[in-house]
Amino acid sequence: MSKITISETRDYFLKEGEKFFYLADTCWSAFTNPTYDEWEYYLEYRRMQGFNVLQINMLPQHDRSPSENYIDPFEVLPDGGWDFSRRNEKYFDRAEKMVEMAVEHGFTPALVVLWCNYVKGTWGSKINPSRIIPRDKLEEYVSYVAERYGKYNPIFIISGDTNFETEDSVDYYNSALETVKKISSGSLTTMHLSGGLWEIPETLVKSPNYDFYMYQSGHVKEHQYLSYELAQRFYNMPVKRPVVNGEPCYEGIGSIGSYGKYGRFGSLDVRKAVWQSLLSGAKAGAAYGAHGVWSWQKEYEYPMEYAEVHGAPYHWATALRFPGAFDVAFAKWVFEKYDLFDIKPANDKLLNKTTEIRVAEGKDKMLVYTPFSTKIKLKIDELYNKWEGIDLESRRIFKPVLEKTENFLEIKMAGFNNDLLIIGSKP
Repeated sequence: MSKITISETRDYFLKEGEKFFYLADTCWSAFTNPTYDEWEYYLEYRRMQGFNVLQINMLPQHDRSPSENYIDPFEVLPDGGWDFSRRNEKYFDRAEKMVEMAVEHGFTPALVVLWCNYVKGTWGSKINPSRIIPRDKLEEYVSYVAERYGKYNPIFIISGDTNFETEDSVDYYNSALETVKKISSGSLTTMHLSGGLWEIPETLVKSPNYDFYMYQSGHVKEHQYLSYELAQRFYNMPVKRPVVNGEPCYEGIGSIGSYGKYGRFGSLDVRKAVWQSLLSGAKAGAAYGAHGVWSWQKEYEYPMEYAEVHGAPYHWATALRFPGAFDVAFAKWVFEKYDLFDIKPANDKLLNKTTEIRVAEGKDKMLVYTPFSTKIKLKIDELYNKWEGIDLESRRIFKPVLEKTENFLEIKMAGFNNDLLIIGSKP
């Protein structure tokens, strides 16, 4: 079981010395919902697609789907809370078995240690206050997780959906970071943030225990610009680290706050969020989520309070086959095929008056992503002698029509009504 490490340039990952594109599927509810047979089927399918990381909540996801396989991780108290001094080893045995299966299939587990509803002083702490981990039990729990699962060389995602709104929450997460690194020093760490958040407490930003940035561009239709805006913000943070969009819009989920107006996100929305992230500074990789897989929905009635927010989830086996998963896996293939790990944001080269088109440039390549077909004007001083286009919906390859003037390069509008990736190469 090899470890993931960080490149000398501190902007992408390595595994066994080779460049590693982080391609994660989001299955927060894996430890509470699927049977072992379902898990095996899921692992085989995602492995076939090219995924290499699985994002899983260590403790039960508060908005998971109902399941006959649910087990409480701690002894249940009369008031419904948990006795954090009495672990239910059956829960953690099951979790370890599932981690072991994932690793055997070639995946790196990315385990969320403290989703915000288990942490004092977070917005999520109001969901079930009786199940907040007491401060004096925090290090015992975190140490147990790090010791038991550290041998699988996981990534430890210290926080889940947090926004660091209180000193208590910062204290919890800072303590957890230190504890994990003390016990499992070779495991990379990150933070899963609430949608749109980029302002992280200085003590955490400067922490030597914090290995890479993970942001959430989220599930609000009107806020999809966050895919590239947050990528740029994290790319320019005072401490340089690899950047990953750890939660772009899930395929099949309804737009939060405007589900009745915009409906559900589709594969185009997913491609757009991922490519805009990658070309804007979050080039270390991306996560994907399918609405029904993350919550592991079966033939049960989904809780109404969540269904009204983002729509009832699809059955997990249906959501598993959504086409957007192949689209995101194709992004990984392109990155590896063209060796794009050295690219940097370059929207200063774009002369079109839009921020939706994203441009990046490496040592010998230039990339342009456009979510719609239009002519593109680029200010280019250096010679790119080979240009290729990819229709990202069909993955058809085409030769773009170019016109070079003294001041700019114009890429003519292509005959596709889809989002496109244009790649220029130097001799």
